[in-house]
Amino acid sequence: MAQNATFRGFVFDKETGEPLALAIVTFTTINQGAYTDASGLFNIADLESGAYTAYATNIGYDTLFFNFEAKPSKVISHNFYLKSQSKKLDQVFVNANKIRKTKEINISKTSIKPIQLTRIPSVGGEPDLVQYLQVLPGVVFSGDQGGQLYIRGGSPVMNKVLLDGLTVYNPFHSIGLFSVFDSDILKSVDVYSAGFSSEYGGRISAIVDVKTRDGNKNRLAGKINASPFNGKLLLEGPLKKYKAEKSSSSYIISYKNSYLNTSAPIIYPYVNEGVLPYSFSDLYTKLSFNSSKGSNMSIFGFDYSDKVDFPSSTSYNWKSRGLGSKFLLVPENSQVIVDGSVTFSNYLIQQIELDSKPRSSGISGYNVNLNFNRFINANDKIKYGVEMNGFRTDFEFYNTSNRRISQNENTSEINAFINYLKNFNKKILLETGLRMQRYASLQETTLEPRIRLKYNMTRRIRFKASAGMYSQNLMSAVSDRDVVNLFYGFLSGPTDLPETFLGEEVVSKLQKARHAVAGFEFDVNSISEINIEGYIKEFTQVTNINRDKIFDNNAENQRLRPYYLYENYIVEKGEAYGFDVTYKLENKQWYLWNVYSFNIVNRYDGRREYQPHFDRRHNINVVGSYDFGKNLVWNANLRWNFGSGFPFTLTQGYYELLDFDGGASADYTTANGDLGIVYDELNKGRLPYYHRLDASIKRRIDFKEKSAYVKRKVEIIASVTNVYNRENIFYFDRINYKRENQLPLLPSLSVSFSF
Repeated sequence: MAQNATFRGFVFDKETGEPLALAIVTFTTINQGAYTDASGLFNIADLESGAYTAYATNIGYDTLFFNFEAKPSKVISHNFYLKSQSKKLDQVFVNANKIRKTKEINISKTSIKPIQLTRIPSVGGEPDLVQYLQVLPGVVFSGDQGGQLYIRGGSPVMNKVLLDGLTVYNPFHSIGLFSVFDSDILKSVDVYSAGFSSEYGGRISAIVDVKTRDGNKNRLAGKINASPFNGKLLLEGPLKKYKAEKSSSSYIISYKNSYLNTSAPIIYPYVNEGVLPYSFSDLYTKLSFNSSKGSNMSIFGFDYSDKVDFPSSTSYNWKSRGLGSKFLLVPENSQVIVDGSVTFSNYLIQQIELDSKPRSSGISGYNVNLNFNRFINANDKIKYGVEMNGFRTDFEFYNTSNRRISQNENTSEINAFINYLKNFNKKILLETGLRMQRYASLQETTLEPRIRLKYNMTRRIRFKASAGMYSQNLMSAVSDRDVVNLFYGFLSGPTDLPETFLGEEVVSKLQKARHAVAGFEFDVNSISEINIEGYIKEFTQVTNINRDKIFDNNAENQRLRPYYLYENYIVEKGEAYGFDVTYKLENKQWYLWNVYSFNIVNRYDGRREYQPHFDRRHNINVVGSYDFGKNLVWNANLRWNFGSGFPFTLTQGYYELLDFDGGASADYTTANGDLGIVYDELNKGRLPYYHRLDASIKRRIDFKEKSAYVKRKVEIIASVTNVYNRENIFYFDRINYKRENQLPLLPSLSVSFSF
């Protein structure tokens, strides 16, 4: 096999230089080929010696041919530059997406294309990734204000969100209609909700992998958008203009700014007396450098900020910054393709409640990784790599017993993985992997086996399954007593855990989980499909802040008190299990997406079994989109979401809380105490059901241009959030017994100009 040849390269749009994903490269004489990935890369290994005629094709492009001779152990590199068709042809194309389904396992994975973001009602005038993530199977979102993302029973800290390989600690703004990502610069988004491969680590629930595109390589381009919620400016263009088979470079800059806190009193005076105190700003920039052979490098950075301030209730704000570099190397005459990144990011969040007890959390960290891809033959490939990362946490928090818990910690990790995909007679795909995580600060090493498989029963029916072990050091801190959680802090895994849990010695300081997933895909016809998956996540060890701590952790209390009254942290275990049913239909005009998710999440802390605050049993999302009119310049979208109520802890009563600072001599008959709260059992109550209907309609106005590659257009979007004005709870202030609702009926009109 080592004596055979390899044919590889990239497929680009000839006029723009953009890589073409899911283009097909094959041969005229043999039934062997490949499709391109998101970078436009294809690789066809194990070619016997001889003369070949290869060709590349993609929907909407002309077909291009290339003749070459394969020799033993030779790597033939060639890039295809496809030209867009000048006229439509009545021609049948093989759909690479259908082929991909039989060659990739893709269990518990949803790949999001930028065009799909426009299929969701554009609340606030701009399509946004956060609005699409909310409709994915297994995803629970806590609402349009202060929204957090929970994926198949995992809390937000158990989900790793990557932006071009850089960790983003909070990707969502306090008004949950918007993420930090600009949808106009996204290239692809992959969401792994369970059972992900050994390529990813450091989290025990899910992965969200976001990749951005390069800037325009030919000309200055951009977009200006304005709505009652926010405004946006996007600029992009070449540093070195693109020419086919030549090197090029480009830039892209995106800036978003929300002014809802200023515009609300004028535009929405009926909403909370005009008080919608949300503001945020997002700045992202990227420089891209591309060689003529396909290797590339980019340098990127971001500055995100968010602030919300409810008078006489609560206020919080956060800032996030990052800087990174990413590269892809395609060495000459080598079977291996190399990619990697070097990144740094930080995040700081602060919240102030009426009790004036500060809640603050800061985390900053770096990541360095290097990956190697090798295609063994036409169907099998191996990927392996190494990774180093570290972070520092700075944390201060008061639990419900007013006991201060703080941490300043430095943490480092060294990791390695290997992943092997084997295709057995095009029927069975088996992917085995192993990840080693070395947590240097905790002096622990884990070996995490992963396995994934797919059985192509027929061309339309495919069974799939996966299982694996996962670990992480990072943990979160939230208040179990808040009716709705806004503050979300980060801590390094502490070393001062209880010595035993459920009668067994606590050996590890890590959080750990085991996943198992099984399901099947069914292609109803060429434009629609059904996907059903069942899953279980067993959280064998979870670290949490001790909600019952009332004494200092000193020698005397350790001798006299039970551990749960003085320990800072506790150990828990739990499980999440359920199933998802997804139906998707997509053609030139229609897009339908229907999802039902059933989910149960349990935790046990050694004293009580409870459901965490994100345990939503039933979740339904219905999305419909329709393009119509001449040249399909009109687009109408609907989205309805229904979710059962979240758990919360009921209030039993109030009392005067005296801390007896003066000791036994304190006169409780004259002292003035604080307000104390008597709580019911943990999370035994349930909030009301959540449901909301959003709608939008868009009109596109295209300008006539001399060149087909210079496209100017205006888009006018009219949208309505919460069409039937459902009152969904956002926050509840126990002390003042004051309820804040999520967004009421909100109409919006936005205008954007692209050039």
